[in-house]
Amino acid sequence: MVQLPQDFMIRMQDMLGEAYPAFLRSYEEEKVQALRVNALKSTREAFRTKAAFAGLRPVPWEKNGFYFNNDDSEIAPGKHPFHEAGVYYIQEPSAMAPAAYLDAQPGEIVLDLCAAPGGKATQIASYMKNQGLLVCNEIHPTRVKILSENVERMGICNALVTNETPRRLAEVFGTYFDRILVDAPCSGEGMFRKNEDACNEWSLENVQLCADRQDEILDCADNMLRPGGRLVYSTCTFAPDENEGSIARFLKRHPAYQILEVHRYDGMAAGVPLWAHSNIEALMHTIRLYPHLINGEGHYIAVLQKQGEVQNGYQNFAATGLQKGIPIKEVKEFLQFQQETLQIDLTKEAQDCLLKFGNQLYLMPQKMPSIKGLKVLRVGLHLGTLKKNRFEPSHALALALKKEDVKQSMELGTVEAAKAYLGGMTLNYSGQKGWYLITFQGYSIGWGKLAGQIMKNHYPKGLRKV
Repeated sequence: MVQLPQDFMIRMQDMLGEAYPAFLRSYEEEKVQALRVNALKSTREAFRTKAAFAGLRPVPWEKNGFYFNNDDSEIAPGKHPFHEAGVYYIQEPSAMAPAAYLDAQPGEIVLDLCAAPGGKATQIASYMKNQGLLVCNEIHPTRVKILSENVERMGICNALVTNETPRRLAEVFGTYFDRILVDAPCSGEGMFRKNEDACNEWSLENVQLCADRQDEILDCADNMLRPGGRLVYSTCTFAPDENEGSIARFLKRHPAYQILEVHRYDGMAAGVPLWAHSNIEALMHTIRLYPHLINGEGHYIAVLQKQGEVQNGYQNFAATGLQKGIPIKEVKEFLQFQQETLQIDLTKEAQDCLLKFGNQLYLMPQKMPSIKGLKVLRVGLHLGTLKKNRFEPSHALALALKKEDVKQSMELGTVEAAKAYLGGMTLNYSGQKGWYLITFQGYSIGWGKLAGQIMKNHYPKGLRKV
């Protein structure tokens, strides 16, 4: 059993009363595990047909979420080729709830303000269907790289990944976003069963530090949300100062918001206004997730709406204006690659959305804001590298394409063959020379280039599984 901090246990006993023994017993149980099918690549029905994972059962609050039994599966989901193909994201089940309540729609402009490692950001992207703009921000340089890698693995084409402070983003964007998720840095009490480091680092002083930081982040989010927009605030802690307290303080500073009453699934508990020393009765419409009441870890969620509305034809406008693309005539190497390799025209509706960083070519989301002065890791879809008289496609492009999007593909018929490819092995194959999309059970997994009867493996060396 996890050794819980004494001050934490005293406070939780005071909060939960008769339910406290059941709460304590939950720490003697194994944590549950779940994955979320990537709707950009598969349907839940197709996944269930193809996957050989044991004990799949639905997560109630996420239509594409499944619990799984890791020990009973022939191949652990984290080591399966489907994982490398971005067919699913392994995600703690309670952590799937905030993005579900954000309810992002295709074509909207959405911000995930504290996005690493990317579970919620990639979940939002699946709802948006690669339409609109998703800004994924993370302040920590190491974590933002992991975020960018997960955005790539999941085949997301409409994401701008930034490495900025919330204050800096607020200066750049103004009231720009239709929806904002603030999955705030917190004391991590809800993760004690899953992560003992969170338990060892906990203190009452850190709870207060987190609460102060959350106030600042929420103020920045308000500056970026348009009238009538939705703000979802979440934490993975039980601390009232970081949950009901943070929302009560925010509403006092920003009375133009109301807490929305949303559906609570079985086992989800109501927020408690008394714990925030507040008379805001609507705090009872916020949501608490406890490990003794649901199959998942601890979480808190508040869904808020900003007063006001926008007129028909309203256009979101960033303070920096729009990012200017390069003329399509500058990328003749890419156009030749596209003609030879693809069945689709990536530039047909986006001829002004190509962007170069050095010799790297990107396809930006349409009407993307200017990135001048921002620290940016990813701008839409990385197409590949412009080299002298040729174009080399990126791994990101492979993961964003489907089998029907290319002229030539090679199917890896077995798990063993897929693992060999992921390990970097060269393959034997007969066919026309050129670039091939390598697939496993129909899902794209990388590139190969055929010369003679040898398929050269272009799976990135840094990702290869030895």
